Amino acid sequence: MAPRFLTLADVTEILNISAPQAYALVRSGELRALQIGGRGQWRVEATELEAYIQRMYEQTSRRIAEGETTEVPTAQEV
Repeated sequence: MAPRFLTLADVTEILNISAPQAYALVRSGELRALQIGGRGQWRVEATELEAYIQRMYEQTSRRIAEGETTEVPTAQEV
């Protein structure tokens, strides 16, 4: 059974982003999260991460439809 809550480290791994990027997503409210415990550890509910990913797909689709995409790197550039 998959865990209900993910750490920011989990989020960075799943989205393949840096820790500061994950923290910025949470602090800006783009990715809903909560703080728990006396040390205020951030946790992201797995369903919230999936909802965020879905929103990003929708935003990307709109940008493509409007012709506002950035170039995708070729396999050689990656």
